Amino acid sequence: MTVPPQPYDDREATFDAFAGHVNAGKVAMYRQLGLDAVMGAREGASFTDAWADESFINCHCNGGVFNLGHRHPRIVAALRDALDVLDIGNHHLVSGWRAKLAERLAATTGGLLPGVVFGVGGGEAIDLAIKVARAGTSRQTVVSARGGYHGHTGLAMAAGDPEFREPFGPNPPGFVQVPFDDLDALEATVDNSCAAVLLEPIPATLGMPIAAPDYFSGVQALCRERGAMLIVDEVQTGLGRTGKMWAYQHDGLKPDIVVTGKGLSGGLYPIAATLMTRELHSLFDTHPHIHISTFGGAELGCAVALEVLDIVEAPGFLTRVEDLAARMRDGLAGLPFDLRQRGLMMGLAFAQVGGGMMAAAALYKAGVFAVWANNDPKVLQFLPPLVLSDAEADELIERVRAALK
Repeated sequence: MTVPPQPYDDREATFDAFAGHVNAGKVAMYRQLGLDAVMGAREGASFTDAWADESFINCHCNGGVFNLGHRHPRIVAALRDALDVLDIGNHHLVSGWRAKLAERLAATTGGLLPGVVFGVGGGEAIDLAIKVARAGTSRQTVVSARGGYHGHTGLAMAAGDPEFREPFGPNPPGFVQVPFDDLDALEATVDNSCAAVLLEPIPATLGMPIAAPDYFSGVQALCRERGAMLIVDEVQTGLGRTGKMWAYQHDGLKPDIVVTGKGLSGGLYPIAATLMTRELHSLFDTHPHIHISTFGGAELGCAVALEVLDIVEAPGFLTRVEDLAARMRDGLAGLPFDLRQRGLMMGLAFAQVGGGMMAAAALYKAGVFAVWANNDPKVLQFLPPLVLSDAEADELIERVRAALK
């Protein structure tokens, strides 16, 4: 791995500067937990600490940003080639790069969602999804799952946890939350004022619960019956993480809107997208400038995302994800947790409260970086890269077994 230069001389100077100017609370918490790594060299499935001879297998992957590992050589090459001729472009002008990426993304849905609007991050893309659903239905209410996560921007934050929005004032009207995987609660809430139901297929922050087999089909039927849009947040689950291009495809759904981000960036250039039906996208026929994102769909980012799609859509890629999922499932059998799994979207659910936090600390010492679920800390989020070799997968399993046995 190539070791990048560090702007400070040592770890303490880095932590002190970060505390002084970026986030003192985060530094205090990490110091208390002993999570003192500063990312140094990074390549493939792993990264090193900047000032110690320690290597970590990345099983957090920043929620899917590093689905294809760190600095995938094909994606690095695509960005370097693009830098020779492109910049971000201009969102006021027609762009072949945005058009090609939109066309490719629409094709992944089988033409179900031909309209695409680009953003920089998942929160921005969720904001747009909510705005479009409200415009398309002339309704206001948005129903989401309690304990889910959709971002920290305005409307996305309003659909999420109170702890993240209450310090900033009252929530805007029109947002309601119900328990995940509870059709009765949803049926009692969705009425003729509901613009959309917004759900993650597998809510990571809630502890990776896997819904009952008939839950999402029931959600879709309820939305159709009552005229609400179905928004599926695939920022974490999309682009092959669950063994299919999109997690909604496991349940045979036909959502009105799908949101993607994180992994679309290849870990190198921020980009997100909101995919929608032709009917909803027609808003932009009559109001072409109603939503603007200066950096959304930057042409450099489009070049990166097109290479991501080339990799994920290559023959055998998704089959390989399923094979790795089976290898992980077998290799982790017998350890003291319940495995919540769909493809390589995994949660290790421990019996004790805080078990996920304790597991994160134990794995950190064993050279595995993973993060617990904020809204269910007995669960450890476990998201290895989708490009592990068999040897890397076996090494990961060995480290986990040694740390948690």
